[in-house]
Amino acid sequence: MQNRHDLSDEQWARLEPLLPDRTPIRGGRWVDHRRVVDGVLWRTRSGSAWRDLPECYGNWKTVYNRHRRWSGDGTWQRVLSMLRADCDHGDVGEWALGVDATVIRAHHHAAGARHEPPKDIPAAVLASVVLEAPSRPSKTQGALSNYKNSADRPPPVVDREGLGRSRGGVTTKIHMAADSKCRPVGRVISAGQRHDALAFTAVLADIRIVRGRDGRPRTRPDRVLADKAYSSGRIRKSLRRRGIKATIPEPVNQINGRLSKGSRGGRPPKFDKEIYKDRNTVERTFNRLRGYRAVATRYDKREFVYRGTVDVASIGIWLRHLTENDPRDTP
Repeated sequence: MQNRHDLSDEQWARLEPLLPDRTPIRGGRWVDHRRVVDGVLWRTRSGSAWRDLPECYGNWKTVYNRHRRWSGDGTWQRVLSMLRADCDHGDVGEWALGVDATVIRAHHHAAGARHEPPKDIPAAVLASVVLEAPSRPSKTQGALSNYKNSADRPPPVVDREGLGRSRGGVTTKIHMAADSKCRPVGRVISAGQRHDALAFTAVLADIRIVRGRDGRPRTRPDRVLADKAYSSGRIRKSLRRRGIKATIPEPVNQINGRLSKGSRGGRPPKFDKEIYKDRNTVERTFNRLRGYRAVATRYDKREFVYRGTVDVASIGIWLRHLTENDPRDTP
């Protein structure tokens, strides 16, 4: 019997050519890709423990191992990249992306990962995304509170397994870029207490829209929409340097600081309220992602496995968009 979260025939027809060769490396029984992918989607949607996987998907260990392996070798990320090929051509006019972050509560099962990295996963995959150094030092960096030279600035932020502590306890944070159709385009995982703006450059660096024809992937949108947390001179300069338009409102303290300087404060940055109304697309994308309970609450100990879980949820969103006429596509 088919589960309501299983792939339809049309969705599987789009996904099957993008998956690795189904020939087993060693001799023995081989579980079909469709059965395993349906099991991974069921677990991602329900947030259930792997051991509670229904018997219709086979041995839970087989499904988990393939999900872990594809998260480590980049298979989920490559599939997602091929699904959103040429997605920038669908928008009329300029291609605008919304950027924001959401805090995810980590279950106590997500803690306790071993300090020794797994030997079967490349070190480049295990390495956490290096965020930019904070503009202000933390309390533990009091000796650097008066730094003036760039050599004295605090080092870039690196979080172990993307877990941190904030008001909600142990949390992780998903930084994401989404297009005007509420589809995820780029994502970065960090600890929950990290400021949104620290991962802005990393999120833009994760945007790679593959071309259906020959050519380099597109890495720059025409416009970026973000909230006041991203209003800084560094971010605006980096966008201006790359030729990307910014629609970011100024917080009150920055407005008052500029006005207090008079003519030396410069002109206010351009801001269009009508264009800024489209920033809600990234918020709606987070709502879609949180519909997958294994994303809304983090259960994975390793960051690269949780990244794969987020990619699986994103694949589900893209497949539903590409097969909008699917009669089973109901909330």
